[in-house]
Amino acid sequence: MEKPQNLLTSRRFLPMFLTQFFGALNDNVYKQSLLLVITYGLIQHNSGNVSTLNNLAALLFIAPYFVFSATAGQIADKFERSQLVRGIKILELIIMSIGSLGFMLGQIWLLLFALFLMGVHSTFFGPIKYAILPEILKPNELMSGNALFQTGTSLAILFGMILGGAVISISHSSLIWVCVTVLIIAGLGYFSSRFILTQRISAPDLEIDWNFFRTSWQTIQYAKNIPIIFLILMGNSWYWFYGASYLTQIPELTHQYLHASENVVSLLLTFFSVGIGIGSLLCRKIGGAEINIKMVPIGAVGLTIFAFYLAWAMYQVPSHDNLLGLKDMFTQGLAYYHVMLSIIMLGISGGFYIVPLYAMMQAYSPASHRARVVAANNIFNAIFMVASAIFSILILSVFKLDMQILFCMTAIFSAIFCMGLLLKLKPLLDRTHNALED
Repeated sequence: MEKPQNLLTSRRFLPMFLTQFFGALNDNVYKQSLLLVITYGLIQHNSGNVSTLNNLAALLFIAPYFVFSATAGQIADKFERSQLVRGIKILELIIMSIGSLGFMLGQIWLLLFALFLMGVHSTFFGPIKYAILPEILKPNELMSGNALFQTGTSLAILFGMILGGAVISISHSSLIWVCVTVLIIAGLGYFSSRFILTQRISAPDLEIDWNFFRTSWQTIQYAKNIPIIFLILMGNSWYWFYGASYLTQIPELTHQYLHASENVVSLLLTFFSVGIGIGSLLCRKIGGAEINIKMVPIGAVGLTIFAFYLAWAMYQVPSHDNLLGLKDMFTQGLAYYHVMLSIIMLGISGGFYIVPLYAMMQAYSPASHRARVVAANNIFNAIFMVASAIFSILILSVFKLDMQILFCMTAIFSAIFCMGLLLKLKPLLDRTHNALED
């Protein structure tokens, strides 16, 4: 059995890890650059106000998950996956060229079109990357592989947001440097994809149905017909609901409740991302290499307790008129330390919760349908993220309740959901293990 650090030097794992890392990094460099360009008016536009454009950008990126996930799953099961990855990475280079043209010409519509295409790119890459892990890893390496994948993704998101903001800031409105950055990252992603080992084809005789809506429905129905898979997917998707409910509020939390600058937003996002990475690695170290559920309840409890802790910490922050900076967060009293610690612990709890569920999704999916199960997971994730946005809008904008109430309600719902999930899932896992042993 290879240890996590040894997996990172493995010919089986490292190329896929780097390809995934560079893809997530580029997504976030491009998205962050686009949001900053829109927000600070670096490109003139008549397409509506800033808030509308930012929300439109978020919608354009997530929309392909609803439409194309099922088709992406079929393609990933029918064709050899290393070749598919390389083709998708070439597509990323083309998309980033379109986005670069949008930056250079100052055309918002081109930038938004490229963002939509990046959503399509991620939709088709998703089923491949999670279906490929059980093929390149041994069963007792799946927990380690998923822990490293989750850590790498969290760090790529964090570095991407920081790098996107830094390039915009340093370039002094010369957007050519954004173009160079995203093209270099796309090139690195393609280069690493060249070293992914050739994979076994799961379902070579599969006839692809190009009717997006019918295949989406069939993919969801397939997952629902396997109770253990369906429950795991629901558990995964709840994490996306939960995470979106908190991450979306961090800018407003920073401005309205902490009375702090935008740099503090980056600090809190950094703490959350680092927390997920720590939780993901500790999950494998504490829970062991074998695929098991024992860390999920710990993560679920943490997601509830530390949400209440965050709500309490927000009430402890003193009111003041000055806008606080990074240094002030560490010099203005314990209340700010409570906020930062609660966000780190939410990230660690999330790592405990999500890593075993992703490993179980891969391990218990039929090999011939594994990519389509991942596609179903992506569809459910998108649905839960949209539900999270609607829920937050209702609580904060329609009913005009405090953000602390939103966090406490989410924590309560999380406790109820996770308790029901675990009560149903554990007997199914026990029966599956007993059947495999027999």
